[in-house]
Amino acid sequence: MMKKLIHNSKVFFSGLSSIAFPRVCLCCGLETTEEERQICSFCRQDRFEAANPDYRRCSSGVILPDAVTVQHALWNFDKGGLLQDLMHYLKYERLTGIGIELGANLGESMHRHPLIRELFNRTEEKVLLPVPLHYLKFRKRGFNQAYYITKGIQSVIGIPICNLKDVVRRKNTRSQTGFSLKKRVANMQGAFRVRRPEAVEGKIIIIIDDVFTTGSTSFELASVLKESGSREIAIATVAQA
Repeated sequence: MMKKLIHNSKVFFSGLSSIAFPRVCLCCGLETTEEERQICSFCRQDRFEAANPDYRRCSSGVILPDAVTVQHALWNFDKGGLLQDLMHYLKYERLTGIGIELGANLGESMHRHPLIRELFNRTEEKVLLPVPLHYLKFRKRGFNQAYYITKGIQSVIGIPICNLKDVVRRKNTRSQTGFSLKKRVANMQGAFRVRRPEAVEGKIIIIIDDVFTTGSTSFELASVLKESGSREIAIATVAQA
């Protein structure tokens, strides 16, 4: 009797919640199913342009440094478009569930990438590393958007996430928007530090971020990881700008 009462209560409050807070897609505004959450299946599959449909070693066209084995992005960034809106909701409106959903989509795409799948099949220990946020920015924002994207990836591929205290951002860098490549590189020099080398030594590290532009941030992080003994390094992002 009690179990039935609890079940009926859950059904009632679930229905009440769907009326008060209807599940609608943040892209098209249509109602979504429980599984689709905030982005409907149509928008996930057809709304955005794939950044690396041929699963090349590099989705950006930039020359990868020796420290990086592969760089992959899910979708092309659409300045002023829907993907930028989703990124804004995640980064500034604290809708962290969007980050997890985007990360899950990125994780599925990573599984389809031959070079990344090859890294997954290697015997070395593998670790997901969200690009660290400086503690002052973390205190102001309250969270790291790259971490929630990483959580979404982890839900698909099951690789552990690096402890956020093991690799840190020690330089509170300025926003790179509008910077030339030279200024971006100078801005990021000395930005990261591996506090616990054994957390990355001999391991395959997959750096996760929201947007890949010139690579100045992730390449600087990869260089520091390589100096600390990481075996292989990959970079994966939701967007390619």
